[in-house]
Amino acid sequence: MKTFYVYIVKCSDESYYVGVTNDIERRLEEHNKGISANSYTYKRRPVKLVFYETYNDFQIAEQWEKRLKGWSRKKKEALIEKNWKKLKEYSACRNVSHFSNFKDNNTN
Repeated sequence: MKTFYVYIVKCSDESYYVGVTNDIERRLEEHNKGISANSYTYKRRPVKLVFYETYNDFQIAEQWEKRLKGWSRKKKEALIEKNWKKLKEYSACRNVSHFSNFKDNNTN
């Protein structure tokens, strides 16, 4: 069974890069060698691995990678630090239209 890694690296400019791979050591080496001048990490080397999780299903790993890429910096940092309280706080919906902003007219 193949293993896939969803990972976060911290770049030299303090930004984060999220990726998925089937060989984490090779992929980190590629990031730090600068294989492609067009890649996000090329001008931000060296990078340091700060988080990873393993999966046996590529589709699940890819979905998780895409979700993480959409997260805010604070939310990524809470995950990296395994600060579940902060992660929950940063995950709360704050949209004006969220149901929690409406009172039930039937309650007194």
